[in-house]
Amino acid sequence: MNTTDFRQYAHQLADWMADYMENIESYPVMSQLSPGETSTRLPPQAPLQAEPFQDLMRDFADIIMPGITHWQHPSFFAYFPANSSPPSILAEMLTATLAVQGMVWQTSPAATELEEVVIKWLVQMLGLPSDFTGLIQDSASSATLCSLLSARERASHLAVNNSGFTPKERYSCYCSEEAHSSVEKAVKISGIGKINLRRISVDKSMAMEPHVLKKVIASDRQLGYQPLWAVATLGTTGSTAIDPLVEIADICRTEGLWLHVDAALAGTALILPEMRWMAKGIEGIDSFVFNPHKWMFTNFDCSIYLVRDPASLVQTFEITPEYLKTAVDNRVNNYRDWGIQLGRRFRALKLWFVIRSYGIEGLQKIIRSHIALAARLAREIDNHPDFSLLAPVPLNTVCFRYQPMNVADENRIDSLNQTLLETLNKSGKIYITHTRLQGKYTLRLVVGQTQVEWRHVSAAWELIKKTAKEIFSVKT
Repeated sequence: MNTTDFRQYAHQLADWMADYMENIESYPVMSQLSPGETSTRLPPQAPLQAEPFQDLMRDFADIIMPGITHWQHPSFFAYFPANSSPPSILAEMLTATLAVQGMVWQTSPAATELEEVVIKWLVQMLGLPSDFTGLIQDSASSATLCSLLSARERASHLAVNNSGFTPKERYSCYCSEEAHSSVEKAVKISGIGKINLRRISVDKSMAMEPHVLKKVIASDRQLGYQPLWAVATLGTTGSTAIDPLVEIADICRTEGLWLHVDAALAGTALILPEMRWMAKGIEGIDSFVFNPHKWMFTNFDCSIYLVRDPASLVQTFEITPEYLKTAVDNRVNNYRDWGIQLGRRFRALKLWFVIRSYGIEGLQKIIRSHIALAARLAREIDNHPDFSLLAPVPLNTVCFRYQPMNVADENRIDSLNQTLLETLNKSGKIYITHTRLQGKYTLRLVVGQTQVEWRHVSAAWELIKKTAKEIFSVKT
C-alpha cells in the first residue's frame, strides 16, 4: 500500500469511524452470535496473494462487526466502563503512525517527558500527595503485580530477585473478599502462592473489616509468617465498595506491610473534590493504581501506577544490558526499569489529548453526571416493591435483584434473576452482568459510557421491569 492509497483509505476509515459513533445505538449492544459463528466464516489458511483493501472492509462489515459487543454503546452497562472519546481515538491514530518504542528516554525523549508531565498533572487533579510519582502501565493487573514484586524485594533486600526463595521468605498477603482477581493472580505469579493470600471478611457495605485484618496478621506472625503486602480497594469490582483506608493504613504502617490501593475504576472520581472522602488516609499508602481507560474517556490501554518510593520500584526491575546503555542514563528516567515490560507504547499522548480537550471542568461534569444517574436509578429501584438494592451506591454501579413480594425461596430468586439477565442481554437492547454478594445472585448495572444519558438508563430500567414481569408470569 503506497501513501496515495493510504490517504484514500484513511479518509474512508475516518468517515466510517464518525458514522459508527453517530449510529452506534442502531447496533445490538451485546453480540448476538453463538460460539464458532465468526471463525467458521474465516478461511483456514492465510492468503498467498495480496487482497484489495475493499475486500478487507467488506469482510470486516460482514464477518467481524456481527461478532462485536459494542462497549461504546450508551446502553452498555456491563462489567465496568471502558470508555473512549474522539480525542483519544485521534491520538491513538497518531500513536500508531509514530509507532514509538518508549523503552528508554533516548528512543523518543518526548514520549518519556510527556509521560512525566501527565503523571504530575494527574497527581494534582486527583488531590493525591505530591510525593507520588509513577508511570503508565497497560493495566491495573500489571500495576498490582509490580506493587507486590516491589514489596517482596524491599522486604528481602533484593534477595529473592538474586537467589530465589528460601525457607526464610515465608510471606503472607492480604485483601478483602471483594478484591479484584488480579490480586490472586499477582500472588501466584510472584511465587508467594495463593495459599498465602488471606481474604479478609467484609461488612454489610462490602468493605474490608480492619479489625479482622489486624487479627489475621497477628495470627500469621504467631504461625511464623512474615506479613508482607496488603491491598485496599477503592471501588470493588462487584459493588464499588470503599475499604476504610484510614484504619487499614494505620494497621499496615504499624505492622510494616506495603499497602497498595486498587482504585482502578473509582480513582477517576477523585477529580471531584466532593468524592475525595474515599481517599482519606492516602498519605499512609505505598502504591496506587487507577485506570483512565475505565472512566476517563481514554481508550484501552492506559493504567496509572503511582508509588511513594520509586527507588524500590526501580531496584526491583532494573536491568541494563550493554545494548540499552546511553550517555544520558544518569540524567533521565528510563521507564523500562519501572515495570515488567521493556517495550512501551506511547500511551501518554492519548491521555494528554483527552485532558486538554475536555479540561478538568469538562471531565468533572461528565463524572458527576454518571454518579447522579446511578443514584437516580438506585432510588427508583429502592422504591419498587419487587426489586431491592443489595449494596450501597457510592459511585456509578448499582447492584440489585428482582424479588417478587410473594417469593421468599432464595434458589428461586436466584433462578429468576439469572433468567432475567440472560433474557435482557439476548434482546440486544442493553447489556448488564452479574456477581454474587453475600451469596446472593446480583445484577449489576454500571453507568459510565461516555455518551450515556438518563434516557438510556431510564429505558434500561423500564425494560428490566417489563421483562421481569413477563418472566415471573411465565414461571408461575
